[in-house]
Amino acid sequence: MDNRAIKPNITRAMAITTTIETAILRDDFMRSLRAHNHKIGVLEEETMKRIHFCVGPTVQISSVHRLRPFHTWPVPPRWAVSLLCVALIFTATASAQIAPASPFVVSGEAAKRIHDFSMINLATAERIADACENLARKENVGISVYILDNEGNHVYMHRMDGQGYLNIVTAEMKARTAVLTHQPSKARMNRVVQNPDTELQQIQIGLFPNSGGLPIIVNDQMIGAIGVGGSAPRLAQGWSDEICAHKALTEVLGPQPPLIQDLPPRAAVNRGNAPVPTFNLPQNVTPKSSLPPEFVVSGRAAAAIFDGNQISGEAAKKIARTCRAWGAEKGGAASIYIFDTHGTLVHQERGDGMLYNNMHTSMLKAQTALQTRQPTSIRDAQLSNDPSGLPRQLVQFGFFTNSGGLPIVVDGEMIGAIGVGGLAGAGADENCAIEGLKAVFGNRALLPTYPKN
Repeated sequence: MDNRAIKPNITRAMAITTTIETAILRDDFMRSLRAHNHKIGVLEEETMKRIHFCVGPTVQISSVHRLRPFHTWPVPPRWAVSLLCVALIFTATASAQIAPASPFVVSGEAAKRIHDFSMINLATAERIADACENLARKENVGISVYILDNEGNHVYMHRMDGQGYLNIVTAEMKARTAVLTHQPSKARMNRVVQNPDTELQQIQIGLFPNSGGLPIIVNDQMIGAIGVGGSAPRLAQGWSDEICAHKALTEVLGPQPPLIQDLPPRAAVNRGNAPVPTFNLPQNVTPKSSLPPEFVVSGRAAAAIFDGNQISGEAAKKIARTCRAWGAEKGGAASIYIFDTHGTLVHQERGDGMLYNNMHTSMLKAQTALQTRQPTSIRDAQLSNDPSGLPRQLVQFGFFTNSGGLPIVVDGEMIGAIGVGGLAGAGADENCAIEGLKAVFGNRALLPTYPKN
């Protein structure tokens, strides 16, 4: 029986009815198990309720899922029947434990393709990130959110406007720490608070000892991790990056493990008195852009990064969602990366069933389009016509020359770059990106044109 067909609740997880025609009584069997120190839990009790003991010449095991008997054989010795019952109990228990936490994980054909039924899906990751962003807006702050699967791959990322480099990269570092340790990243921070000498060791092994990263738990199963960065904590008022993540997880998934204790920070040893300068624009002065504010970072957010010509988070999100829908109409899924002109990630999402190569190549396509300020399809075609330039393009310049990367140019102004990977068919990745750009910018976006035959 396929364990994947069993849902994570006792009623459906116990979708095995058995008829064991023998002289053994259920109560005698249960007493026998307890006498041999076998711990009978709720799950085993439910299984035993579905096992019927009576006198007869055969043992028949039927599956509700299959709706037909799939094995019948003569009654074995009493010890064999006992072993059979124990095997049924443990099989049902194991099936329930490894059953997918639907609807929060990748399932169906996508899960079969990657041989993983415990990986957080895109829809869930997106809902969690959106919930956290909504909480941040209510607090009038900006955040960056990273959601990773159990292998540390990017599933969903979004940065709100006005986020700087450190706000963005530390969000990923927090999520990665939660993935590696299966603990809140604050657990590592608390260790450092208690013993500052351990911080270097934590960093050496790839951890970031700071609050804001949490494992994502469903039915006691970790399906991924979230990292939030970018806002100053106000614990007395009930706000921090970690609190935002925890509230978002609870809103989407239900109750989560409680947050661990916040330890008071240690006073700095041998603190100096060097004057620290400020570096802020004058009040009411903001960077100017010729593009509409819905296209680019604007207002106070632009002032925070001294730049009014970076693609806005909402524009990037709409591009990705349009591309995702276009790919789904074609029967596929995509991995999408969108960067600003500084090479900082603005938005990312990984379609269900995408593998590392789909994710990584879409990132490389976006980075190549950003560096060359050209569609990657140009080099793809050029090298197809004349492969002699391939070594220098790949090795010396570090470009990734497959089609699917586009600079985002609106009204002649470059505001970012997009890379798409994972869709089947020649030119499908680039066409997906084009559909996204057209949906947001219309005919104001510069798009590749091909000569007519």
